[in-house]
Amino acid sequence: MEIDPFIFRLSIFILSIFVGYYVVWSVTPSLHTPLMSVTNAISSVIIVGAVIAALAGSGEKIFELSNIFGFLAIILAAVNIFGGFLVTQRMLQMYKKKKK
Repeated sequence: MEIDPFIFRLSIFILSIFVGYYVVWSVTPSLHTPLMSVTNAISSVIIVGAVIAALAGSGEKIFELSNIFGFLAIILAAVNIFGGFLVTQRMLQMYKKKKK
């Protein structure tokens, strides 16, 4: 009996969602800031690839599929980076001593 490749990949995707959820929610607050900085670094690499994908293709068609997905990847990675910086700033504010 052979398993359909789509079902196999879908099951791996669903399992990775559960593993990712439990890994992220079990991070202690003291490790959250370094974890966010690594995530921001990964997202910056994604933006470089997304810019390449958005600019790829011939000059004849403006809206090719790779251009659309590249532009979408730029937007999503930028939101991830700037949201990560905001969360990191809020986490760092928690560790500052409050003035009386």
